[in-house]
Amino acid sequence: MSFLGSTELLPSAPDLSPDDFRRVRQIAYERAGLAIPAGKEGLVRSRLSKRLRERRIGSFSAYLNTVEAESNGEEMVKLIDLLTTNKTDFFREPAHFEYLLAKVVPAIKAARKPLRIWSAGCSTGEEPYTLSMLLKESLPERYDFRILATDICTRVVAAARTGEYSDEQLGDVSRERQARWFAKSSPGHAAVVPELRAPISFAHLNLMATWPMTGPFDVILCRNVMIYFDKPTVTRLVNRFHDLLAPGGHLFIGHSESLTAIEHRYRYVQPAVYAK
Repeated sequence: MSFLGSTELLPSAPDLSPDDFRRVRQIAYERAGLAIPAGKEGLVRSRLSKRLRERRIGSFSAYLNTVEAESNGEEMVKLIDLLTTNKTDFFREPAHFEYLLAKVVPAIKAARKPLRIWSAGCSTGEEPYTLSMLLKESLPERYDFRILATDICTRVVAAARTGEYSDEQLGDVSRERQARWFAKSSPGHAAVVPELRAPISFAHLNLMATWPMTGPFDVILCRNVMIYFDKPTVTRLVNRFHDLLAPGGHLFIGHSESLTAIEHRYRYVQPAVYAK
């Protein structure tokens, strides 16, 4: 999950006043932990204008009144969806998967324990499907592993559930793996096979809200998500992750992220990898 990719300003968009922008920033921060930088007024206006037209609402002020009146309703979810852009790839940041296979999986196998992984910020599903591929290939048949894959954006969670990808999206997946784990679904597209999908549970989840799961997880991946949060939000989040990790469990964050400037209870392992 990431915040506000570039987009064209839609024609006849209503004006976004300084107070409207302040309200959007406050809602995004309080509800999703998103720290919208100053100077992003044009992007916010562009992202939300189409929704105003769909709802036949003539001003941002009136739209935000509707959002706030519903509080936890559908329109609040839609607003957060519109403010987030999701960019991911199969086998992204491969050093993490190398460490997983070299250190984590052998230890789990030796202990004959089930393996539980949380992909927090799964976007359109490339990360959990990559994990499923690697674990299917490296663990004994019928080994008990499960992957929870969550994201705040309902749109990308729905896409992840379908498990369908274009040939371009599959560019980082070898031909051998494509042949084994994907089946052609339409010209230029392929979908994951049921065996690959079976260990994964997809769900909509706001990391700032109450979490229904209790863990423990052996691995939590929250990569390239916290770069859009401020320091207090990151501190709270990584310590909540710590509480859900099994003893010796691992947290993987993005290589553009770091825990060095915050108080935490992890042991540093290698860049972007921490252990409980």
